[in-house]
Amino acid sequence: MTIPPDDRVFRREMATAYRSGWHFIDLVTAIPHRGDSLMVTLFGEPIVVAREEDEDVRAYRCLRRPRGAPQPVRCAIRYGMIFVNLDQRDHQLAESDTTATPRSA
Repeated sequence: MTIPPDDRVFRREMATAYRSGWHFIDLVTAIPHRGDSLMVTLFGEPIVVAREEDEDVRAYRCLRRPRGAPQPVRCAIRYGMIFVNLDQRDHQLAESDTTATPRSA
């Protein structure tokens, strides 16, 4: 891995990445060829990072619901490192108007 000549820029980008919900997964060299992938668990959620046919690196959250399709996750590459963003503000679901009371209440 090479560090940019200006360490201040690197430190500023790394601080922004960690502060904004971006998390380091691995180096890009971990998935060098088209079709390669790796699976990691981040905060208890399985995440698949894959190099697609168009050479882009994409990340997907594996849903545990029955027959749930993989959900795309924001992914970025900086300085040869793969970052994903699991920030809930970026992946909010529509809120439901229905409320339920548990049977034990």
